[in-house]
Amino acid sequence: MEIVSLTLVVLLFGLLASGLWIGLALIVVGVLMALLFSGIPVDRLLPQYTYNIYTTSDLISLPLYILMGEILFRTKLSSALFSGLAPWTGKLPGRLLHLNVLASTMFASISGSSAATTQVVGKMSLMELLRRGYAPGIAMGSLAGAGTLGFLIPPSTVMILYGVLANESILRLFAAGLIPGLLLAACFMGWIMIHATIRPEVVPESERALSRAPLRERVAALRDLLPVMFLILCVLGSMYGGLATPSEAAALGVAGALLISALQGMLNMRVLREVVLGSVQTASVLGLIILGATILGNINSFLGITDYVTTFFGGLNLSPMMLILVLLILYIALGTVLEGFSIIVTTLPVVLPLVVNAGFDPIWFGVFLVIVVEMAQITPPVAFNFLVIQSMTGATSTQLTIATIPYFLIMAAFVFLLAAFPAIVLWLPSALYG
Repeated sequence: MEIVSLTLVVLLFGLLASGLWIGLALIVVGVLMALLFSGIPVDRLLPQYTYNIYTTSDLISLPLYILMGEILFRTKLSSALFSGLAPWTGKLPGRLLHLNVLASTMFASISGSSAATTQVVGKMSLMELLRRGYAPGIAMGSLAGAGTLGFLIPPSTVMILYGVLANESILRLFAAGLIPGLLLAACFMGWIMIHATIRPEVVPESERALSRAPLRERVAALRDLLPVMFLILCVLGSMYGGLATPSEAAALGVAGALLISALQGMLNMRVLREVVLGSVQTASVLGLIILGATILGNINSFLGITDYVTTFFGGLNLSPMMLILVLLILYIALGTVLEGFSIIVTTLPVVLPLVVNAGFDPIWFGVFLVIVVEMAQITPPVAFNFLVIQSMTGATSTQLTIATIPYFLIMAAFVFLLAAFPAIVLWLPSALYG
């Protein structure tokens, strides 16, 4: 079994290092493992696996959320978020720096993507913060950290991927991610306040001297948030209210995004062409990854690799907290060479039985996995949030790494908080769905 497992690792990482698409690499490795070490009729099983995975009802929501994100990226929501939230941060230590977190939290609840959240929020808030003289380090770091909330706060494309591969309820996963996502956002804001209190110079003196906006002005600014609140109601409200499934809520979100785009005068044939092409490209890549992960996971189970790894770690007699520490270190290391989706699909077939055997709830583990994938978004050299911010500011990876260290450490500590108090994750899905 050691030879079989070693062959799997060598083949997988060898093909990934060659630059082959992750989805194709997973399929090729699965087929080769089946041909080398078993008598599985691959020619018969591949069509069956393809049909089974692509007819999964929960998977329908994935391309719809991708489509919604592509539409929203081309609207004026970034400026609306800035103008609607800015008057409410007047007395908080750090002032407008909190916009990165607040706007990312709101946009995450309608986008499902970390990179999209970072880009939409950053194209208005980050550039405005730098123009006003805020310290570049904390301005970029808070955006990179808060942008990762696009994966944790529902709807989340990563949670959909996990739910399909782990055969878990998408609704329960979405509910499980909501409270941790809001708490993590609060932790980010807490750090900004601490940082701004210790080093007040990160906020320009001209900003510190401004008085809080009058209540009437703050209330009036909320009108700019109406489009975002409308979409949140369409997507999350319909799901948590029991009116729609994740797929139906995604369809409502697409309709709402098209309506907002049309009302803002942003909807035309050129935009629609860009939206369709971008959605098809992203959905096709993810579809191939999901298929490859399903094929490789099933063949691993057939060959006994999953049981072997579970037995091996079980023999180490690791405590639950020590197992979480080992997995956290593993995923941080993988995050330096793989992006989030690749991390999930390459490890889940082996790791999920291991953590379930250790007594962890699969829904809880889904939230854990999403947080470590968020950490990969700010772990160079493969860090998509870095690439987005670099395209806006020209900052180096070293500058961004230093700026994001506090947010990385907050997420690492947050994982152990969730491990110590799993009810933070599990209470809401239990309350809503039993």
